[in-house]
Amino acid sequence: MSSEVAARRDAKKLVRSPSGLRMVPEHRAYGSPFGLEEPPWVPDKECPRCMQCDTKFDFLTRKHHCRRCGKCFCDKCCGQKVALRRMCFVDPVRQCAGCAPVSRREADFYDRQLKLLLSGATFLVTFGNSEKPDTMVCRLSSNQRFLLLDGDGDDHREIEVARIAAVQMLTEGLPPGGRLGHPYLVPTPGGNARATGMTLQYTAPGAEGLAQLTLMASEDADGSRRQATAWLAAMHKAAKLLHESRDQ
Repeated sequence: MSSEVAARRDAKKLVRSPSGLRMVPEHRAYGSPFGLEEPPWVPDKECPRCMQCDTKFDFLTRKHHCRRCGKCFCDKCCGQKVALRRMCFVDPVRQCAGCAPVSRREADFYDRQLKLLLSGATFLVTFGNSEKPDTMVCRLSSNQRFLLLDGDGDDHREIEVARIAAVQMLTEGLPPGGRLGHPYLVPTPGGNARATGMTLQYTAPGAEGLAQLTLMASEDADGSRRQATAWLAAMHKAAKLLHESRDQ
């Protein structure tokens, strides 16, 4: 990738919307696949009362719009200002009692899991039906749009996150091949189950059908798989956010 293309991917601009200041990609095509679009606000004339407590709006009881859902509330039901990184807001923004806890939980992804994904981990990587896995470092690109895989020498591959169609965790303590929950992904392993790998299905440019990639946790320079298993858990959380963004 040329430095010019990389700079274009990472370029950002500051924009002002009715909800607040946002730092967004210069080119929309290079936006994060985990992002959410700003919702349309419920028109003032369509909400004479709070959509949570049914308090009637008047001169003293003002109406406020939740920046995450766009619905109309009184100050009591929409008085919290919480960071909303999935919409690229620079400062914390007003959110309702239902949306604020969701945004707080997502903040953990940006504060912890995203850092793990960006730093990367070592895996045994199998492409398609290949019999021999390659040792590669897998990490998320700085603009969150690509999984970057680097092996020996010039062996470098990229998978666009938006092209990932299915994610399945491989674990110890669960039946092999068991697919649980939504067809897009499976729940985070619990109990005695321990994540050992992950299978990704994705569409490759110019190819028909789905390609497949399997990541198996490998030991790092310290002889530990801790970084790889933590990276898998973070990627599982990222897959959930990706699914939510698609369903918006």
